[in-house]
Amino acid sequence: QVQLVESGGGLVQPGGSLRLSCAASGTIFSINDMGWYRQAPGKERDLVAIITSGGSTNYANSVQGRFTISRDNAKNAVYLQMNSLKPEDTAVYYCNAEIISHFGLQFVPAEYWGQGTQVTVSS
Repeated sequence: QVQLVESGGGLVQPGGSLRLSCAASGTIFSINDMGWYRQAPGKERDLVAIITSGGSTNYANSVQGRFTISRDNAKNAVYLQMNSLKPEDTAVYYCNAEIISHFGLQFVPAEYWGQGTQVTVSS
């Protein structure tokens, strides 16, 4: 069984910074893409940033230049450094990963989500 556990959300003033962390655990064989999504009240869940196993990154236009995604393959972890936060960044942030887990001789690819962490940007 595979789990993604997030941490690091909270309340921050406009212009401030937060760092989100997400760690995968369980019977993991390998992890492909890892990413962060966010969902504001009444809106759809949107991609924020994604990072491949090789370290290539892609960002939503709205966060380009302010957010940085990184990963530690040895720890099965992905991070999101968020700087110059704006009120419109307020949302629940979800970690996402494409993971190949193993059960004996079986290797099973699947997409996993974290439980979500609230980020609120307000004065």
